[in-house]
Amino acid sequence: MNKSILLAGLAAFALLSTPAAAQSSPEAVATAALKRAPVFDGHNDVPWALRERVDNVINDFDFQDTTDTAKPDATPPVPMMHTDLARLRKGHVGAQFWSVYVPSNDDEPEAIRQTLEQIDVMKRLVARYPNDLVLVANATELEKAMKAGKVAGMLGMEGGQSIGSSLAVLRQMRELGARYMTLTHGKNTPWGDSATDAPVHDGLTDFGRQVVQEMNRIGMIVDLSHVSEATMKDALETAKAPVMFSHSGVRAVNDHPRNVPDSVLPAVKANGGVIMVVLYAAFVDPAAREHGLARTAQKARLDGQYLGNPAGAEAALKAWDAANPAPKTPIAKAADHIDHIRKTIGIDHIGIGGDYDGMDATPVGMEDVTGYPALFTELAKRGYSQADLEKIASGNMLRVLKAVEAYAKAHAGDPPGETPVVK
Repeated sequence: MNKSILLAGLAAFALLSTPAAAQSSPEAVATAALKRAPVFDGHNDVPWALRERVDNVINDFDFQDTTDTAKPDATPPVPMMHTDLARLRKGHVGAQFWSVYVPSNDDEPEAIRQTLEQIDVMKRLVARYPNDLVLVANATELEKAMKAGKVAGMLGMEGGQSIGSSLAVLRQMRELGARYMTLTHGKNTPWGDSATDAPVHDGLTDFGRQVVQEMNRIGMIVDLSHVSEATMKDALETAKAPVMFSHSGVRAVNDHPRNVPDSVLPAVKANGGVIMVVLYAAFVDPAAREHGLARTAQKARLDGQYLGNPAGAEAALKAWDAANPAPKTPIAKAADHIDHIRKTIGIDHIGIGGDYDGMDATPVGMEDVTGYPALFTELAKRGYSQADLEKIASGNMLRVLKAVEAYAKAHAGDPPGETPVVK
């Protein structure tokens, strides 16, 4: 046989023997993965953005395109929204947990009212765009809506103060469509410690454990973003269904209290849960965190230096900002968190929870919801297969959602949790 023909044949055989993904560019692998498994994002704060920007008056609000929503001359300046229908499509977002967030406060009745208003505004926004958006009740409906080309939505409550320390209110929020609840936000609740408040409960109280048990019973996902390490461990010890971290990084990459420590990761694996990696620069990038700490310290110093002269302190801080710009966070920093989770507990426990419209600094190239393909391309460059990327995009979160629903179905006959009403 002619030697050149033999070599050509061997080359052709090698090409045919190589998996399709290996023949493709990282961009092609990412695109193929997102086409088969669009992103199921764990956390987006559009409802709060509507409250802050337009006081929930949305009948004339254009969610098709929100790129004109910046107000640079406002005090403080208001940035452009991160999310709209056109950009959700461009970012390959197929399903979204919409966060019905309210600020941490001690006035639980007010928190309940605000949460109901946030549920209402998101339902009204979705109803205005029936060809593009839909709120779904379960995983089956979600997958059907995604296949139909709509952005399937579910509501997630951010902050346990929104149930007023009442299992009855928890159940009624579930009836209104809340599918997960973040047990705390920036401050402690009367029954659980936050990651960013002084601990008072050493995790969950007995009532806090009841909340977790009742969430399992009624099919609400327990969300452990924002909670303290002790609360994470107590919740994982109590939970009988998989948990989620709707928007968190890992402390091994960036030692921020909002992130998940390695001491908790094995319990997440044993529970079958998912950590949805956040994109907020301060949470993913150690340099951004250090800059934030330095700025906080400088502000405290200037407030003391210019005591009685707030305008002077503000001007001095503005000058410090100009001289000390925040570092630019590369997409690689977010990918590093994903790498650590995969290395430590495996590919089956990773998702994405952007925190768009709830943060002020993102990785470069991920400034809004169009940025997801760039992150998945970075992961493909690091050797993640198409199957891996499909799990991260939506497969793992769907598995968790289905498992939570299956547990609730199996325990539908269990009696509701009860506590005496507060008189």
